[in-house]
Amino acid sequence: MSEDKEFEIAREFEVDATPEEVWEAITNATGAYLWPMEPPEPRVGGAAAFGSTVTAYDPPHHLVVRSENVGFPTQSANQLEHVIEPRDGGRRAWVRFVHSGIFTDEWDNQYDGASKHNDFYLHTLREYLTHFAPRPVTFAQLNGPEASQAPDAFAAVGRALGLPDDLAEGAKVSVRGPGGRTVDAVLDYRNPYFIGLRTDDALVRFFGRNHWGAPVGISVHDFAPDADAGANETAWQDWLNGVYSQS
Repeated sequence: MSEDKEFEIAREFEVDATPEEVWEAITNATGAYLWPMEPPEPRVGGAAAFGSTVTAYDPPHHLVVRSENVGFPTQSANQLEHVIEPRDGGRRAWVRFVHSGIFTDEWDNQYDGASKHNDFYLHTLREYLTHFAPRPVTFAQLNGPEASQAPDAFAAVGRALGLPDDLAEGAKVSVRGPGGRTVDAVLDYRNPYFIGLRTDDALVRFFGRNHWGAPVGISVHDFAPDADAGANETAWQDWLNGVYSQS
């Protein structure tokens, strides 16, 4: 018996960026808040990332990309929709984001993970638009060792960074980064599943994917002119491996 079941995750927000800036981010600058992807072809029926197809294209107001048989064992269809409207005479933007599709297995776990990840990604999009756009980005991502899949593994990340349990979002922090160096940042996002740090030149994101049976991960969106993706990946991989070296 098929376990196919549709899902829909809808979010709305306003941001201090023009509709054109939001459109540029979601089409050509995805590495600044998500991960680098080929931009969609600028037409209905055009190709988009991961074998998806553009089904609505009206810049800078409406973009929909959809894929069928996406190649994941727990998902058979995936659709991303962005609706963008101007606010305050076009100086700001209102965005409605809808992620929908079909999960074929582990529906509750898949939906929970997708919902929480979308919240974090959209927050990171707003951080990019507010603090860094249109600076070019250098992207790096990495995953922890097998020990980081333990149910309580993500708590070790906060401890390794030196974050007090009661530290609120928006606080300025000095965390323990790669090589024991101090990293000055703003704690821009924190819950039991994710941690977001914003430095003067980067967004560093920590993903507690152990909650959904995967390793803890890190992504680094580096906007410094001399950013080095390989160096960032190596440094943070060593740091993350060290977090779990005693596990």
